[in-house]
Amino acid sequence: MRVTEWASVRRLSVFSLLATGLTLSVCSGARASDITLGIIGPHEYDLPVDFSPFNVLVQYGDGNAAGSTYNGQGTRQAKGGSHTWSGLTKYVHFRSFDAIPHVGFAFEVIQSESYVLANGTNYGGLGGTIVGPAAWFKPNAHSTFGFQTFMQTPSGTRYSLASHNWSNISSFIFDYEWKHFSFDGDAGAVTSSTRHVRGQDSYYPGVVFYSNLRFSWKATKLFEPFLAFDWQNVAGTYNNTQNAYVNDSYSRETALGLGAMLNISKHYSFTARYSHSVEGRNVPETNAYYIKFVYLW
Repeated sequence: MRVTEWASVRRLSVFSLLATGLTLSVCSGARASDITLGIIGPHEYDLPVDFSPFNVLVQYGDGNAAGSTYNGQGTRQAKGGSHTWSGLTKYVHFRSFDAIPHVGFAFEVIQSESYVLANGTNYGGLGGTIVGPAAWFKPNAHSTFGFQTFMQTPSGTRYSLASHNWSNISSFIFDYEWKHFSFDGDAGAVTSSTRHVRGQDSYYPGVVFYSNLRFSWKATKLFEPFLAFDWQNVAGTYNNTQNAYVNDSYSRETALGLGAMLNISKHYSFTARYSHSVEGRNVPETNAYYIKFVYLW
């Protein structure tokens, strides 16, 4: 592995997934803490090519105190919020192949965790499991471009934490590195199968479109502050049994954040961020903090 490639790996935040509240339950797209892939940090897609295989373990955490909600007209109202705490535990195997030079590959296995406190009730447990590959290449020494796609299972340890349908989360990913700055992000969509629950109506969740952008300043080798932009648009849910869209099931949200990444060593990094909604439709506000710990070996 060349020195420049190892530098990319050392900074690696590791690309990952859905969804902001980290539960990736895209069927509940109206939850503010679920902006797809809102968990990513700077250098998320600053990835090497032509390297020896290596592994990464990532733990994401998120807490969202949504005291208000946005109605269908985009007006912020002081009601209908909730407190959620979520996590993603992720294992990633990176490798390249001599037969496919200058292209990097990875395979991820991700387990979501969630705890919710709302309307006088509280519950927690495991959500769906997410698996899938990614591939990328470098148009030049300073940039990366690729594609990732994941499947999320319909299961969960509690009924309310399961999506009850399969979902696919796919996105294009990019990164560009300057001497003192970094810019990376993604843009993609989430599509889901029809939701069937015995004794209930059949629903088709609307397609989710999302984008996440990160711009960072390489202040020192250790400390890297950054700005975050997250956007998501969720189409309405269709009730197949009633042949009609569910009222107010369409949602949209834009959130801005400020954070910092600490490159502790070539094997460890820690990232923290705070984000808040700037506009929305039919969605609880984002008033959230995010943390991420990366171990590379």
